[in-house]
Amino acid sequence: MARTRSTKSEGAEAETKGAKAGASTSASSKATYTLPEATKSPPRIFILPKKATSEARIVTLQNPRYSRPTRYLVCPEAGFFEFTKIAAPKTTPRSWLIEGKAQTESENSTKSETQVTKGADLYIATAIDPLFLILPALVAKDSADKKRMFLSSDDHFDSISEIPDSETHNHLSEILSWPKTRQLVESRMASVCDTVEAGDEQMFRLNETKLLSEMLSKAKRMANHGLPKSMADKFVAKALEAPILSVRSTQAAPSSEDTAVSSGTTTPSLESTDSQSSVETTTSAVSNASTAATSISSPSSTENDKVTNAITAPPEVISLQRLKISFDFICSSYLPPSLSKALKTQLSSGCGSSTTTKEVNFKPLEEYLAKLAELRQKAAAARATTDYSRKRTRDEEDDERAEKRKKKEEEDKVKKANTSRGVKQLQKVNTSGMKKLSDFFKKT
Repeated sequence: MARTRSTKSEGAEAETKGAKAGASTSASSKATYTLPEATKSPPRIFILPKKATSEARIVTLQNPRYSRPTRYLVCPEAGFFEFTKIAAPKTTPRSWLIEGKAQTESENSTKSETQVTKGADLYIATAIDPLFLILPALVAKDSADKKRMFLSSDDHFDSISEIPDSETHNHLSEILSWPKTRQLVESRMASVCDTVEAGDEQMFRLNETKLLSEMLSKAKRMANHGLPKSMADKFVAKALEAPILSVRSTQAAPSSEDTAVSSGTTTPSLESTDSQSSVETTTSAVSNASTAATSISSPSSTENDKVTNAITAPPEVISLQRLKISFDFICSSYLPPSLSKALKTQLSSGCGSSTTTKEVNFKPLEEYLAKLAELRQKAAAARATTDYSRKRTRDEEDDERAEKRKKKEEEDKVKKANTSRGVKQLQKVNTSGMKKLSDFFKKT
């Protein structure tokens, strides 16, 4: 078959398209950059204390609460530190750009290796009492009825030298080989143990009364220095907040310009009282010495709004609640579960012969919480009664509307039954374009 002009142009066009496709493919292959494979052990960012020396080491020890291998920083001079992880929210992913040490390639050029991490995690070393790390060794692993015996420090350390159900190596024996570290650990053991001398060696036995006194001292320091805002709002303010007895709002006084324009007229004050509890409304004036634990603020409230609570927590009750929250936090974070339960039972029963234990009396807090629970129960009952009455009113209105609808349907049914066939036929006629009969009698 002879080649025509049209077939020639089509072939040339196909060749041009193929050449363009090949050029774009080669350009895209050249522009593509292949990332290196991720490192199996990526670098991490640590913030270490200034007082840590070059002898400090990151070691693996048994977690006193969960008995899991955990990383700690141990320094012979500065002591023990735990790592607190600070991570960015998952909704806003971030990363670290880490620059390594500069390496000299030639006389006039240097090269530094940089790395980018997938996350922006930050690990801060905070001080921890080594007593917490040794407490699992001082607690008897057998039943509570078994009497504890005086043992040497090495015997206690051997019981936690291996982490249960884990193949991770425990570095406790390595750090105890440092004289200053071992002396620090044994001095902290002596603060909560009964000690006896057996020749040249000192023997230790856990004393729960001394341990309770030590934990209360730590809780007092934590409460006096101030709890974190989130913890104080959730476990102190909301826990001691009483039901609202009444809310009284007065209209703000008009300004001088408004007074001049209104020609001396005054606006009466408006008062609204909303009771949410069944407590009697004959209450005294709101105390000016309201605390942060029972104060309530809303965006819509003005300076003239007055909120009256059923009861107000006194400063003594607030301080006791802070102390209790601090003590519970320490027990739930650093003590073994069995020991934490025993200390809480001992504290609630009022046992203990130490001065610190006798100074703490949670009876005012317990009385306030009991009264607060009763008021909340009454407020809930009153609110349920109010909701029931509102529901009953709505039900009555619905019944009235249903009855009217039913009556109207019956009237329409009777009206249709009395309508003749001719009228029904006339109702079906389309009268949209017709004039009414009254239009023929209008004056022109």
